[in-house]
Amino acid sequence: MGTHTTADADRVLPLRERKKLRTRRALADAALRLFLDKGFEETTLDELVDAVEISKRTFFRNFASKEDVAIAAELELWDAYLAEVAGREFHGPILTELREALSSAVFGLDDDWHERFIATRGLIGHTPALQNRSLMLSMIVQQRLVEQLEEKLGIDSRDDVRLRLLGEFCLAAWRCGAKNWIRMARQAGLRGDRKELVRGVEEAFDAIPESLALSAT
Repeated sequence: MGTHTTADADRVLPLRERKKLRTRRALADAALRLFLDKGFEETTLDELVDAVEISKRTFFRNFASKEDVAIAAELELWDAYLAEVAGREFHGPILTELREALSSAVFGLDDDWHERFIATRGLIGHTPALQNRSLMLSMIVQQRLVEQLEEKLGIDSRDDVRLRLLGEFCLAAWRCGAKNWIRMARQAGLRGDRKELVRGVEEAFDAIPESLALSAT
């Protein structure tokens, strides 16, 4: 489990990188607020950059599109996860390593990340363009994860389908655990507990072997 938050890591970055990170977060926060208040399609890029007092050029140095700034919380998660996997030495079952890497990545994110993530998922649920972008992002992450496994294990996924299946399992376990956590948090009128999110995702990972063995009577 990670013991350092993103805020801890920020303090060791060079000043220029810290300023860039602050701008990126200000953009993400303003975008989420505007999109939730006015709607994604109804909010223009001009309104967004004006709210943060930056130029469009600065915006595009930080985000590739309006869709990406809208789902910044998801981008943060997957960047952290891929970095965590890349930096780990694998020992033992690969699925266990991938599960622990995901848990560590979630715990290492900003203190308010899980609240922004819940709000982001709500926005995505009502915005077809963001649903498409979120789906495409998950496919990109899955491919990058498989590429990292190929490098670490010295196995070509074109010859060994297990690596691609592991990528599928990881993303599926995340979706199942996160979806259940968001639903329960909303029903309870709570902002959500990050430990409960991680617990739900880990339970989904642990259920994979039994799911594969499930048979009809």
